[in-house]
Amino acid sequence: MADNLNIQKQKEAMRAVKFGLFSVSAGIIEIIVFTLMEQLTSFPYWPCYLVALICSVLWNFTLNRHFTFQSANNVPIAMLKVAAFYCVFTPVTTIGGNYLAETLGWNEYLVTGLNMACNFVTEFLYDRFFVFGKSLDTNKRARRREENK
Repeated sequence: MADNLNIQKQKEAMRAVKFGLFSVSAGIIEIIVFTLMEQLTSFPYWPCYLVALICSVLWNFTLNRHFTFQSANNVPIAMLKVAAFYCVFTPVTTIGGNYLAETLGWNEYLVTGLNMACNFVTEFLYDRFFVFGKSLDTNKRARRREENK
């Protein structure tokens, strides 16, 4: 029983590491898109952030569903659950970020970085326990690994 608990802890630790690495790649995409929007357009903060966030979310969802959570659940349902998260997260961070950047004069990159850090923590917990919680390790990759043990 203790061995099973240790294996489960290791699995969860690895899941968090994978999520972190994929989130870093999504963060890079978000920063690149944000920078391009910020430098090449005259848009205010919020559309630059919003376009960058959408690109990042699509990338992160795809990689984490397949590799981190190894879920075989229904993609449209999982995506709707993630969309529900962003129906709350996006307005809060877009309005709040715009206020900090445009009204208070905070650096746009600092604000974006704070939003990304908040996104990392809250989305991991939401994905792990709500979006993929009941379908963890159910895709072909996870089943093959279990069969080869």
